[in-house]
Amino acid sequence: MAHAKAVDAPSSHGPVKTGAGGNPWLVLLAVSLGVIMVMLDGTVVGIANPSIQADLKASLSDLQWVTSGYLLALAVFLITAGKLGDLFGHKRVFLIGVAGFAVSSVGIGLSAELADIIPGLSPVGALIALRVLQGLFGALLQPAALALLRGAFPGEKLNQAMGAWGAIIGLSSAAGPIVGGLLVENASWETVFFINAPVGLAALVLGTILIKDNRAQTMARIDWLGVLLLSGAMFSLVWTIIKAPEWGWGDSTTLTFAGLFVVLIGAFIFWQSRASQPLVPLSLFKNASISIGTVLMMMVAFAMFGAMFFLGFFFQGVHGLSPLEAGLRMLPMSAGMIVASPLAGMAIGRLGAKITMATGLLITAFSMFLMSQLSIDASFIESGIPFLLLAFGMSPVFVGATEIIVGNAPVNLTGVAGGLQQSAMQVGGALGTAILGAVMAGEISDKLPGYLGPAAQAIPPAQLTGLEKAAAFGTVPPGLPQQIGDAVHNAFMDGMHVAFLVSTGIAVLTAVLTLFVKAGRKTEGAPVHMG
Repeated sequence: MAHAKAVDAPSSHGPVKTGAGGNPWLVLLAVSLGVIMVMLDGTVVGIANPSIQADLKASLSDLQWVTSGYLLALAVFLITAGKLGDLFGHKRVFLIGVAGFAVSSVGIGLSAELADIIPGLSPVGALIALRVLQGLFGALLQPAALALLRGAFPGEKLNQAMGAWGAIIGLSSAAGPIVGGLLVENASWETVFFINAPVGLAALVLGTILIKDNRAQTMARIDWLGVLLLSGAMFSLVWTIIKAPEWGWGDSTTLTFAGLFVVLIGAFIFWQSRASQPLVPLSLFKNASISIGTVLMMMVAFAMFGAMFFLGFFFQGVHGLSPLEAGLRMLPMSAGMIVASPLAGMAIGRLGAKITMATGLLITAFSMFLMSQLSIDASFIESGIPFLLLAFGMSPVFVGATEIIVGNAPVNLTGVAGGLQQSAMQVGGALGTAILGAVMAGEISDKLPGYLGPAAQAIPPAQLTGLEKAAAFGTVPPGLPQQIGDAVHNAFMDGMHVAFLVSTGIAVLTAVLTLFVKAGRKTEGAPVHMG
């Protein structure tokens, strides 16, 4: 799933000085390489998931954490990362982010080897831990990249630079599924992460040579207690949702983690109201448009990232496509973003954010509904049309969110508001992956015995549980009769259909919410999320 994150840096930092004759376009080249690395990683993981599951014997909750751990790390650390750039210089933070992202990517590819040398660590555990680390480094480089761009380009050329930036992100997103499919099919899933090493090295070399920046003129302290409380609260929430189907919703362990979330989020809110430099100033939420806009971004990400989590398993496990063929099936959405994003900007300029976003969300709802009707043998056209519609539905939301959230924030808090916007998207994506995964698992558990028919009575409980776990990936254990294989695939399809129907309803509800926000001031060159 393509999702580039761009956070408006606080305006307090000094101008960026560029090397190589002061050419700002070379700065764009250097920072783009770093973000291309993140984009490729974000869009190829969905293609690699089925191979990761088969190779590492990962459970559904394991793979949910591969996605959710990364998104949560981004969500919690984005605002902090922007402040670190103010404190220590955006170039330094950018280069640390690039180096860390590349090294952690290589570590992910070596998960099995790391598990062999570290006692008590499983390959899946190593992968999840490194994905969290990867998210932290990704959070470092993204706000810094935008801050460097905004400092390098004069005002009259900034819009041109942001247009080029968006095109680079869009092309990277479109290439991701194809690159991922080629690598997984002809090499291994590990190479999907190894490819970040040469890209990261090029970004490091060019960034070191071409970028020179000044440290922020206004120092900012980091609210580390706020980071810790928010991290613990979000971990407890997502862990509860992912594990509850296995433990039972009324189990004491489930209730303990749910209670821990309530305590930690309460402590976080209390601390934010007392801290001198809070991670998230609560005063922002006095503006109804910012509050509604934040919820809107969470719901959009919930619907999109949560439902799209299962498509790799559908194409490769149920539909029987190769990784490359699965990547090609997802191409209409990624490629559509390249065209849809600038059109969305034009539409918002003429019609305003409210109407354009509401229309986009209704298109998104229709796209999700079409996906809920996909059959096991869906053709390229049948899956491509809803993917293309999704690109044109989501783009107005991503572009318009900057005007709604950042535009309504006080000028001195625009950087924090930009971080809040993107953090809300990551949290929504993590929750969507967790909650829709639980919904899908419940639907599969409910429907599989019916598809098995009388044969279900003869299957031992342990084996039936194993079939339910296999059905969550759309895969059939080898050596089983055709009837059981068909039952597994049908149960998966029912679960996927329900997940997309839930996403359809959320998209419609979000469209209604959009009507209650008001447009903010125009912020020239304000970065936007590009899907």
